[in-house]
Amino acid sequence: MKLKNHEMNLCEGAILPKLLLYALPLIATNILQILFNAADVAVLGIFLGEAGDAAVAAVGATGAVTNLIIGLFVGLSIGANVIVARRVGEGDRDGAHRVIGTSVFISVFFGAILAVIGVVLSRPILILMDCDPEVLDMACTYMRIYFIGMPIIMLYNFCASILRAVGDTVRPLVYLVISGIVNVILNVFFVAVVHLDVEGVAIATVVSQLISSVLSLIAMARNDGYAHLERKYIKLSARELVPLTKMGLPAGLQGCVFSLSNVLIQSSINSFGKNAMAGNTIGSQFDSFIYNAMYGVALAALAFVSQNLGAGNIRRMRQSVRMSIVAVMAV
Repeated sequence: MKLKNHEMNLCEGAILPKLLLYALPLIATNILQILFNAADVAVLGIFLGEAGDAAVAAVGATGAVTNLIIGLFVGLSIGANVIVARRVGEGDRDGAHRVIGTSVFISVFFGAILAVIGVVLSRPILILMDCDPEVLDMACTYMRIYFIGMPIIMLYNFCASILRAVGDTVRPLVYLVISGIVNVILNVFFVAVVHLDVEGVAIATVVSQLISSVLSLIAMARNDGYAHLERKYIKLSARELVPLTKMGLPAGLQGCVFSLSNVLIQSSINSFGKNAMAGNTIGSQFDSFIYNAMYGVALAALAFVSQNLGAGNIRRMRQSVRMSIVAVMAV
């Protein structure tokens, strides 16, 4: 395979150094994402005083249900990662470009569907989850703005997944740092200066995701390797959608099952009122650090297995799995 700058051949060389080189930016990306999400909560708590408890509770009330609704479709981005990585292993550049074009199309298409679902069903779902009436309106506002930006959020997830499939984990990290800094600045501006509450942090989240999405699209458009995005391939192709769905749907269903349990837990917590909701929102941030550090290694294993499967290198694929298990246990 002849790979371009920023792309990594995972089918040759020592496995452990490449695994760490691939996984560490992923781990940093996941942890930074949590920190930036925590910044939303921190800004609300710091600048809104006593009203911050209700705002923090409102943000926390939406987390489980948004993850449940989008989990299935985000799983398709994992399918895109697997199929593109396999095309890299096979040396099929044109096939990789077709998968990328289809992935970009379905990310925006399904994102638009999720936007409609989220706007229409936000209040009924939150009421069903026994959301505290004191924070219901704020939670509904936050959830609706978040879902309006869903096409943008889905697009970034797919673009980052595609870049990682070719071994490029550094640029998604750089784009996240840039968008995350913008997110924090906009959080402070909207809450402390414009005097918004949950609307401010929701708008800041969507704008920051827009920045990372645009940067990722530019990187793919300028890329002349496997991760190149060609305009002629940006369409719904049944030929590429079938393997994407076959790989991504089980991952999405797995995420949905996990999120469903969190919805049930969140519903129970909501019954204790806004203070318990706010406390759980803050505490869950810390739990996410450990999980997402391990998940970074898991995504690295996914790319290693996919590229080597495409290249027919079963022995190296199995070695990659074993080393990934050791690495994730060390984390």
